[in-house]
Amino acid sequence: MPENLDALDARLLLLLTDSPRLGVLESARRLGVARGTVQARLDRLTERGILGGFPPELDLAAMGYGLTAFAWLEIAQGRRAEVTEALSAIDEVCEVHATTGQGDLFVRMVARGNDDLQRVIDKVVGVTDVLRTSTSIALSTPVPPRVRPLLERTARACG
Repeated sequence: MPENLDALDARLLLLLTDSPRLGVLESARRLGVARGTVQARLDRLTERGILGGFPPELDLAAMGYGLTAFAWLEIAQGRRAEVTEALSAIDEVCEVHATTGQGDLFVRMVARGNDDLQRVIDKVVGVTDVLRTSTSIALSTPVPPRVRPLLERTARACG
């Protein structure tokens, strides 16, 4: 049983995952607890870094970025901060993860099409201290980013 969340925290986060625009009062009504309890839980989850905010879920393909690609980057040793700073300046770079193994950084990027992806890759390869890249194009996303199974397990285990 995770120490970071209890059943009410998990149920609250599930509720907000399904309905991110739901207000505190309606959340309290649906959970059967006081409004102050929900507000206190949200404040505590935010302070502890579990809840980072309420960004909208955006469909990048509908916005014109129908191509997603992933790249392993090998970089010069000791230059991770400089490389990640430069990568963050490339608008189409959506995520960068420092990794173990063959590559040093794992990058998720989007593009409008193949020609646009080449432009983005050229920008990534042009970053000082990027030594080598290996890029793959995503054909589909059978399992999108998710947290629901973890929250449901916590709600069951704690409740």
